[in-house]
Amino acid sequence: MAVKEQSAEGPAADQVEYSKANPLSPTVFLRRNFAKTAPLVAVIVLAVMLIAGIVSIMNSIPLSIRTTYGYSRNYFGVSPRGDNALTPRLRSIIEGEAPVPIEPIMVCRASDCEVKSIVGPWRFVVLGLGHEDMTRYIDRLGGAKIEGRLPMGGEAPEAVVSEPVARNLGLKMGDTILGPDNPDSYSPKEVRVVGIAQMDSWMILVPIEYHRANHFPPIDLMIVMAKDPKQQGRLDKWAFDRLQGERARVFAFFRLERETDEMFRILYSILNVVIGLLVVVITIMMAMLINIYHSQRLQEFGLLQALGYTRKWLLRRTLGETALVVVVGWFLGVICAFGLLQIVKSILMDPRAFMLDPSDPAALSYTLPVPAAIFLAAAFSVVARFRHVDPVSIVERRLA
Repeated sequence: MAVKEQSAEGPAADQVEYSKANPLSPTVFLRRNFAKTAPLVAVIVLAVMLIAGIVSIMNSIPLSIRTTYGYSRNYFGVSPRGDNALTPRLRSIIEGEAPVPIEPIMVCRASDCEVKSIVGPWRFVVLGLGHEDMTRYIDRLGGAKIEGRLPMGGEAPEAVVSEPVARNLGLKMGDTILGPDNPDSYSPKEVRVVGIAQMDSWMILVPIEYHRANHFPPIDLMIVMAKDPKQQGRLDKWAFDRLQGERARVFAFFRLERETDEMFRILYSILNVVIGLLVVVITIMMAMLINIYHSQRLQEFGLLQALGYTRKWLLRRTLGETALVVVVGWFLGVICAFGLLQIVKSILMDPRAFMLDPSDPAALSYTLPVPAAIFLAAAFSVVARFRHVDPVSIVERRLA
């Protein structure tokens, strides 16, 4: 310990230089009394893991929605709401008034099937496209190497799916993805997988001729892509505004995001209440534990005061120890939460193509009130404790 000069507050007072050799350094006490400090750190670690885990898994639901239906960020779709005669009129409006250059419009048919999600089955679109449009569509989604081949033209009951869809449904080449015996993924004939596209986007494509011959309703839909993908958002919003009042329905990614946010707004309000209650309970519990922890050190504090160390110095040292416990507990909690979520992702989520972000920034931000609240509660407890410490009576009991 290096002592510069005795001050009016005590022999060491504020001039004590903290170093690794300082026996009164906060780190020394914590390291030498690891059995006492470890439970405090462990409680903080568990609290951070619990909060980060809950928030990350909750966030995996909207993340899965945005990922599963993320293909729609590359174009917007238009349905004439059951009136096939309106398709040419809608096409004329789009081609004549679009605010940005567009690619040749694709005509498609659509049905649906069921995919698995963390909260149960979800409906997913099965697109019927012409053979050339399939290639254009896949290129627009980023391109992909295809294991197998694209479906043959005509009415062949064949499908090409992307790798996440195949993983989610457990499909291999030659397996049936739609069929007459599957009421949730129905088709009059067994539609077999003849190609798996190695890409991140979710996609199921079948020949449009097969769709026209076997699926109801007989309505042509349109897929509209901006020539410049960066202009797609502007084109989507224009289409939504321009076609309001028309007998048309626009499917666009920004609508999906807006509906997802609205769907989860109430759920996140409930989550905020739950996390808030958790923080309050954990803070009260930690304040009690820290109070007991410091009660066991009263003799140490009294003896140090009797030796000339001021309350201010003791308070600063004790708060330093508390801050160290809180910061280390939070940091270890974040690391443990990341590791645990990574295991969950590898074992439970990835094999089913479910989404989970172990390093979710939102989950991290939800854990920040924990160390702050615990430190404030601990500081209040410490200050209250030091107000009633009487070094004389402690020394007398020690010497008795």
